[in-house]
Amino acid sequence: MISINTYLKLIPSLLDGAKVTIQVLLWSLIFTFIIAFIAGLGKLSKWMVIRGISTVYIEIFRGTSLLVQLFWIYFVLPLFGMELSAMTAGVIAMSLCYGAYASEIVRGAILSIPKGQYEAAIALNMTPFQRMINIILPQAFKIMLPGFGNISIELIKGTALVSLITLSDLTYQALTLRNTHVGLTTEIFLSLLILYFFIALPLILFVRWMERRVQVGRA
Repeated sequence: MISINTYLKLIPSLLDGAKVTIQVLLWSLIFTFIIAFIAGLGKLSKWMVIRGISTVYIEIFRGTSLLVQLFWIYFVLPLFGMELSAMTAGVIAMSLCYGAYASEIVRGAILSIPKGQYEAAIALNMTPFQRMINIILPQAFKIMLPGFGNISIELIKGTALVSLITLSDLTYQALTLRNTHVGLTTEIFLSLLILYFFIALPLILFVRWMERRVQVGRA
């Protein structure tokens, strides 16, 4: 029977992996939502070229596997002289993939704002930029929030794939430990499950808090 002391010795490695997972998550969240607004607004642009570029990006990254995107960015781009670290490649792939999905949330939320809001802003002699910043986006953000929450949770789960490009994240550390401590497979993967949940929990609670704030604002 494996002693508890042997099991506890594995925890530091898992925690080191959790730190990497959190880094990937935070950077990916930031760039995902930046990309989402750029691509979402781009798809609504009055200029056909911008709409076309946004549409091509969205459809490519929504229509292909995140795993394939990771492999392309990390393993294929170096063949063209663009060598990236595993961390950078992981963040770029995660951000581009989930940014494409989130951009449709942005676009749909903006389109759901009644036309009367636009007409009222025009009547107040607001510029297109002023209309978007002061009238449209504050209302659209309330509609985007549940979708952004779901995207964030999916992104957390997606971070496990960066282990396949040699990044020493939580999943990578767990797989390494399993290979060297076969008798602890159940304990290792149970710990993996618990750690992912605790990484996700603050984000889940934050999104719920934001949704309650929005509901109070509507009341």
